[in-house]
Amino acid sequence: MPNRKGKFRLLFFVNIALTLLAIYISLTNGAFDMTVLDVIRTLLRIDPVAEYDLVIFDFRLPRIVIAALVGFGLGVAGTVIQGITRNGLADPGILGINAGAGAAIVAFMFFFGGQFMDASWYSIMAMPLFGLTGGLLAAGLIYLFAWRNGALDPQRLILVGIAIGSGLGAVALYLSLKMNPNDFEMAAVWLTGSIWSANWTHIAGMLPWLVILIPVLMRKVHILDLLQLSEESVKNLGVPVEKERNILLLSSIGIVSACVSVSGGIGFVGLMAPHIAKRLTGIQHRYVLPLSGTIGMLMVVAADFIAKTVFTPIELPVGIVISIIGVPYFFYLLSRRKK
Repeated sequence: MPNRKGKFRLLFFVNIALTLLAIYISLTNGAFDMTVLDVIRTLLRIDPVAEYDLVIFDFRLPRIVIAALVGFGLGVAGTVIQGITRNGLADPGILGINAGAGAAIVAFMFFFGGQFMDASWYSIMAMPLFGLTGGLLAAGLIYLFAWRNGALDPQRLILVGIAIGSGLGAVALYLSLKMNPNDFEMAAVWLTGSIWSANWTHIAGMLPWLVILIPVLMRKVHILDLLQLSEESVKNLGVPVEKERNILLLSSIGIVSACVSVSGGIGFVGLMAPHIAKRLTGIQHRYVLPLSGTIGMLMVVAADFIAKTVFTPIELPVGIVISIIGVPYFFYLLSRRKK
């Protein structure tokens, strides 16, 4: 146990160090290159230069902060969803939660149009709520069809989630096609997973959800461990299975909805991060959950830097960059399960 705890701490701090390195590279490199001294002087307000202030505080830093928060949130939510379903192929995207939150936010963009672009407090604070509504709708439909013999069937949950996700994805596409050209272009980029329009107001809109819900999940890590046992065994231990599963699922939906509201449908982070964390530190969720969050954070920060620099002057949505890695990894996991 001490060795495992020491290994977890080492891995956790290595991930943090790699993330800080990715943040440093992202801050100093791009269309407007800066030295590390320029960045430090700007952050510490030593002889500030207007151009550096604009690049760091208006463009690069909000984007990096959102990438880190979204990556951490999706990594944690993916771990919880895999734990609830006892299925290593589950993640918020495959279960249809991303699609539900995305469809609700596209509906918000469709009905309120240009208000999305204004980045007003009303629209920024309303979007996670719309996302939560869509995520809860998707979860409600999944529960309705996956409920069997008085309990939630984890395997049926995956199949129903894929079907619900496809249907809600079609709804989002239909609504986006009905938008005016400017809003459609924005919605199309956003649906593929993009944080190009990041600003401090977006961060303020999503941060309370993570601050409240991630500690809730951290307090439930022992329940996630118990849920890996059979249903009867867990009930015999006196655990109210359905109640705990509902708390875990609703908290995960809230986190995913907040992430989708600012970044669109970034997939595969919630699939890959938990698998990598389990391979590195074992299956105990008190170690897997925070490590998965830091791995997700590193993935999204690094992928966002690649998306905005590799194909300059064209910028790829970060969701596409992650999918380039995620799709082969998903097939790799499928082939392993087959064997």
